[in-house]
Amino acid sequence: MDLNAIEAIDMHTHVLSSVAGHRIAPDSVEAASGEVFGHAMAMTVPELAETYRQRRMLCVTFMVDVMGTENPVTNDEVLRLGAEHGDVIIPFASVDPRRPDAVTEARRLLETYDVKGFKFHPTMQNFYPNDERFYPLYQVIQDSGAITIFHTGQTAIGSGQPGGGGLRLKYSNPIHHDDVAADFPDLKIILAHPSTPWQDEALAVAVHKPNVYIDLSGWSPKYFPPQLVQYANTLLKHKVLFGTDFPAFTPEKWLELFDKLPIKPEVRPLILKENAVALFDGKGL
Repeated sequence: MDLNAIEAIDMHTHVLSSVAGHRIAPDSVEAASGEVFGHAMAMTVPELAETYRQRRMLCVTFMVDVMGTENPVTNDEVLRLGAEHGDVIIPFASVDPRRPDAVTEARRLLETYDVKGFKFHPTMQNFYPNDERFYPLYQVIQDSGAITIFHTGQTAIGSGQPGGGGLRLKYSNPIHHDDVAADFPDLKIILAHPSTPWQDEALAVAVHKPNVYIDLSGWSPKYFPPQLVQYANTLLKHKVLFGTDFPAFTPEKWLELFDKLPIKPEVRPLILKENAVALFDGKGL
């Protein structure tokens, strides 16, 4: 799709199935997300592509690799089908850094496919991002020029389930990324979501470290903290990115609520598209 013809770039969507029409299992930790956001549909890559093609948008998409669980879709499928729908899909990979073969697998994916980035979910994957055991993996990604997206803050996954589904929020405090950004200054890091309850930490890291960005996915714009809106309008106007966390939010619903925020007219196109285009400079869209 011609970049001049697209209306926005959604930096955060999920592929949750290999089977069209699939619904999230009611006994899974992901089911809690459906309860929170009111959805239970898990789209395939082709379904996601058509959804965004109709909306004249590009979208970053990925699965989340969690060691010890059966992932409903594989990296290879996301990357292969993402390439087939390259007019609209920007495919990312996901490698659980705890995997013994994490570095080898990341290299394999980078050598086999046009991987634009890697998604990490510290709460689901049970790791602190600044644990130096995982630095060799970050080095491979930095050397490749790929982007990283790290879940931060509270998560709807496991929400309301006994013990929160066993998931621990502590891993997703964005302050942990300050170490990573300092030690890997050429690694582009996106802090996904308004980082409740650590919004100020996320803003501080993004202001201080040139290689750190924030996406606005997974949280209703009507609940954005005032300081996030203030920084998006000023100090971080070139580092804040549109994202929905689809299928948690549809682009239409997110944009409807975003339009009600006091975002400056000259900043809106930066958030919705132009900052993402600049972020991908050198990797191609």
